Amino acid sequence: MADFAWIESMLEELHQFDRLDVWELVDRPLCTNVINLKWLWKNKRDEENTVIRNKSRLVAKGYAQKEGVDFEESFAPVARLEAV
Repeated sequence: MADFAWIESMLEELHQFDRLDVWELVDRPLCTNVINLKWLWKNKRDEENTVIRNKSRLVAKGYAQKEGVDFEESFAPVARLEAV
């Protein structure tokens, strides 16, 4: 990362985590796998295709988890059509 604009964008993303209080540093429990992270970068452009902003996102690679190893079951509650 030689471009300061990208570094600034990444720092902005990390500051948002602190500002919104969405993470907590904890000790790693024994015999557990850690979900790795991945940086995503995108240029925001205007109508003339000129870069107006560098956007960075830090995401967890949850797709690397294995059922029965990293988690037991997964579900998402869904409302029935009659309830809506």
